[in-house]
Amino acid sequence: MSSSTENRKSPRVDFSRGVDVQIVAIDGTWSRPCRMIDVSQMGAKLLVENTVDRTKLKEFFLVLATRGTAFRRCELVWINGEQVGIRFLKGATDRPAKSA
Repeated sequence: MSSSTENRKSPRVDFSRGVDVQIVAIDGTWSRPCRMIDVSQMGAKLLVENTVDRTKLKEFFLVLATRGTAFRRCELVWINGEQVGIRFLKGATDRPAKSA
């Protein structure tokens, strides 16, 4: 990835194979496994199988650990096919609800 083609405010870390993560609704009513393919201090790029509902991804949790102990509250920035760009929300300390 060339820095001349990107307008990033913070450097990104690329994961060659991706990292298994999960997106979870704020209210815990749905969850979906996905792969984080890069991350920065501000946000991340995820690979999500199938299509995603833009309205469901307005705001959600990105769960980084299988036990739900490491997570970030996020919002959707863009969708390009199976790739989605997300922004981490600052100051959001709510815990993700258990999915149904």
